[in-house]
Amino acid sequence: MKWPPNQKWTSAKIKKGYRHFEIKNFGGKGDGRWVELFPILNKVVSFRVKFSELKNKKEWESGWVQLEDNKD
Repeated sequence: MKWPPNQKWTSAKIKKGYRHFEIKNFGGKGDGRWVELFPILNKVVSFRVKFSELKNKKEWESGWVQLEDNKD
């Protein structure tokens, strides 16, 4: 996956009450790379994840993708 990362992401599971996110900030080098995400419906909430976590296709999809509802 390229660096810097894509701006829009969809989480397979609900995180912080949301599934669609944009990147607010990113940084680090090598294995220490991280991204700060915020939900598109609430720009006040944000959290960081390791860049390597975004590479997990079971957890994250690049872009905004419509997924089936889940009950997590």
